[in-house]
Amino acid sequence: MHISELETPALVIDLDIMERNLARAAAYARNHGLRLRPHTKTHKTPAIGRMQLDHGASGLTVAKVGEAEVMLAADTPDLLVAYPVVGRSKLRRLMEVSRKARVTVALDSLFAAQQLSEAACEARTSVGVLAETDVGLGRVGVDPGAALLDLAKGIQRLPQLTFEGVAFYPGHIRAMDEHGKRALSDLAGVVQRISDDFRAAGIPLRIVSGGSTPSLYYSHLVPGMNEIRPGTYVYNDLNTLVCGACGLEDCAASILVTVVSTARPGQMIVDGGSKTFSSDRLIGATEVTFGRVVEAPGCAFVKMNEEHGYIDVHQAEKRFSVGDRVHIIPNHICAAVNLHECVYGVRGEQVEQVWRVEGRGKLQ
Repeated sequence: MHISELETPALVIDLDIMERNLARAAAYARNHGLRLRPHTKTHKTPAIGRMQLDHGASGLTVAKVGEAEVMLAADTPDLLVAYPVVGRSKLRRLMEVSRKARVTVALDSLFAAQQLSEAACEARTSVGVLAETDVGLGRVGVDPGAALLDLAKGIQRLPQLTFEGVAFYPGHIRAMDEHGKRALSDLAGVVQRISDDFRAAGIPLRIVSGGSTPSLYYSHLVPGMNEIRPGTYVYNDLNTLVCGACGLEDCAASILVTVVSTARPGQMIVDGGSKTFSSDRLIGATEVTFGRVVEAPGCAFVKMNEEHGYIDVHQAEKRFSVGDRVHIIPNHICAAVNLHECVYGVRGEQVEQVWRVEGRGKLQ
């Protein structure tokens, strides 16, 4: 199928760029002795999860049980649920997943650990656990130090749970500028203190799991971290670009839309709005924008209704007419993917793959 035959709006993936992104991350992890367990929150597609595994990933990461159920189709030997699973019905479902793949859960409370232990005992299976610590984002995780050690010791006492190590998410490091590099140095110090604490307590840390896309290629500067869980790197997006974590040539995903109106002077309307694009703003920007028009970067994507995208064309490098098509790179690709039933893998002008986004809407 030629790309011109696609109905719009359509989320298209440049396969050459995506494959290059996968290969680069895998080579980096391999060269630095890091275990790569990528987060599937970005693509939400088992076929792409399989590609990550084929490139050398040791397993896959998910946030919700529903995503874990979906990612079994990637035939992964290992699944990390990087989110506290709370609730007995969810845990029963997770135990079914654990019969088909090795499951590890990151959590930050003995309440969640106790429920997980009870579910594992009932299912007569075992589950790995990572104790979650907060290293600066202020979202989930106990403080490093005594609280983290106490959590680990509590996990060790619970039947059918195997304490594997610690997990953290350095999401507060958004760009590797001077501020970001100082934050990364601080993170390295925190991880070193954690390692020292556990060594002194006689508790082995098999896994020290962290990482993110913005800090991906600086992960080797955090001694002691031996696993990384980047997600957005597979496609990248405009926020990844402005963070300095990728170049424009590394952005694999864009949304193909059609110009449906030019009736208002200085404006064109495209057939994608808030049901098509993420409403996330561009990091660090003072002006409102929801994406970059590839064919005319001087355009400004300034407003969205549900089905309408408002493009200011006053600074556009070319004129557009009704029926024209443009590609728009969204600010936040993870949220945008969740809005689409399918993604279209293209090579040049040819559509080679049509993948259902099997993990979209898997919130439970």
